[in-house]
Formats: sequence, structure tokens, C-alpha cells
Amino acid sequence: MVVLSDTHIRRGGTRRLPHPAYAHLESADLILHAGDVLVPEFLDELRGFAPLHAVLGNNDVELVGVLPEILQFEIDGLSVGMIHDSGPTAGRSGRMHRRFPDCDLVIYGHSHVPWDTQGLDGQVLFNPGSPTDRRAQPDHTLGTLDIDDGRLVARRIHMV
Repeated sequence: MVVLSDTHIRRGGTRRLPHPAYAHLESADLILHAGDVLVPEFLDELRGFAPLHAVLGNNDVELVGVLPEILQFEIDGLSVGMIHDSGPTAGRSGRMHRRFPDCDLVIYGHSHVPWDTQGLDGQVLFNPGSPTDRRAQPDHTLGTLDIDDGRLVARRIHMV
């Protein structure tokens, strides 16, 4: 599965996903987007590759009422929580564990900082970064996850 966040694709704008991101999308069985999509047309584009779960980001003004602020769902027996803004780094593990106490994996965005760490009680905290707006990061990034029989068996941050 492919994990995106903070794509910031605007209608009529020049920003596009980098070509390597499309190679990941073409082989995706599921796409997760952790917010700041901006326009519904980009959601439609993503759905053309695979089923999509997405949450509302702070810049998703056009998608208020379309996307939820948080999501909780299962993928092949793995419990997943999604939110755009997980708050400051300090205290994040505890905050996400309180918000998503039954989730094995929490996916978030907002900071544009790729992050893959173990939180409290084995909960995985995963931010794919941004494939289009790296801010102070050295590279544009996205994430991929492999789940097998309810277990997260691989998680990667890819430069694109």
C-alpha cells in the first residue's frame, strides 16, 4: 500500500506528483492519504489507481464535509488510525496512544517530516513526509506499508 500526505495539489497549478511516485501508485492495492489534498479532483485521480482512505488536512478547505478529520479502520486485521496533525514531537507517542488506544498503526502528516517510529505499547507512528513540498527536508518522500495476516511486516520511506 502507498501512504501519502501533504501533496498540496492545486487546481490549475503547476505542482504535480514526481514521476517516481506514480510508479508506486501503479502497483498499489490501497492508498492512504493523511491530509492536505486540497482539491477533490486529486482524490479522483488517486482512486483511479486503487481504493483510497483519506483524512482532512488543515488546508483542505474544499474538502470539509467530504473527508473526515480522523479515521479508524482495519486492513487485513491490522487496526489503523489516521489524522493529519499529530501535534508537536514532544508528547506525540502518548497523545496518539490516547487518541487511538486500539490502533496498531497511526498514520499522520502535516509536518512534512518523514517519520517512522515505535510509539507506546508497540504502536507504530508513521508520517510519509511529502512527495511535492519537502520544506526543510532533504528529499520529497512517500511511504509504503506491507501487511500480512494482521501484521505490519514492512514499512518504508521512499525518496521520490
